[in-house]
Amino acid sequence: MVIFFGMLSSCEDVIDVELNNAPPRLVAEANLNVWENGNTSSTVRLTTTAPFFDNNVPFVTDAEVTGTDENSVVYIFNYTQDGVYLSNIALQPNLNYTLKIIYKDETYTATETLYTVAPLEYVEQRDDGGFTGKDIELKAFFTDPAGERNFYFFEGLSERGDVLDVYNDEFFDGNTIFGYYLVKDLAPGDEVQFNIYGVSEAYYNFMYILLQQTSDQGGGPFETQPATVRGNIVNQTNPDNYPLGYFRISEISTLNYTVQ
Repeated sequence: MVIFFGMLSSCEDVIDVELNNAPPRLVAEANLNVWENGNTSSTVRLTTTAPFFDNNVPFVTDAEVTGTDENSVVYIFNYTQDGVYLSNIALQPNLNYTLKIIYKDETYTATETLYTVAPLEYVEQRDDGGFTGKDIELKAFFTDPAGERNFYFFEGLSERGDVLDVYNDEFFDGNTIFGYYLVKDLAPGDEVQFNIYGVSEAYYNFMYILLQQTSDQGGGPFETQPATVRGNIVNQTNPDNYPLGYFRISEISTLNYTVQ
């Protein structure tokens, strides 16, 4: 009995894991959206990276954030809460917008243009989907414009779970295509919101890599990644202290669906 107890005790030894600590980097989620009805939202969320085992999100509350279009019109982003800065920008197609963030005496910038999107048209539901043949699966359809190179970011959002994906029209140019939504325990009466964004090829590549990594790890696209994925925001003061995140401007189409 004594020997058996000793074996159990040895399994309780604490192992200290030594992790490399790096200086915190700025993380920027900058999204400017315009809907088909002309409504807009301009949001910049700023945080910093944190140690691996730190559960607290380090919000940035003291940055200066502005947006400037190519006609030199300046838009101020005002801080609200939880690292979120808001502005009201009248987004126009084919116009460049530059985001500028000043944080800890360093200046970060990125320039993007508004990308239009094909509208979501309708949703098809199947009740015999998934690996079991018993799950509810949804397909949200849209028609890709012919003769153009287009890139899309797709969201299916509900209380049951979110599905994110990216598409390019290399193999479906000019055809009707769908975003696919399948989550566990989806049931009649559930509300699902579908969003599709027009994005740049660079953003498509950025999100494609993030989603590939998180699908392997089982996390979300803005959680800690196994490898650093660089976005389009540049530290003009100290390029080696590069930020994480992306500055995106998109037209967005939204379609709400009640599961039957």
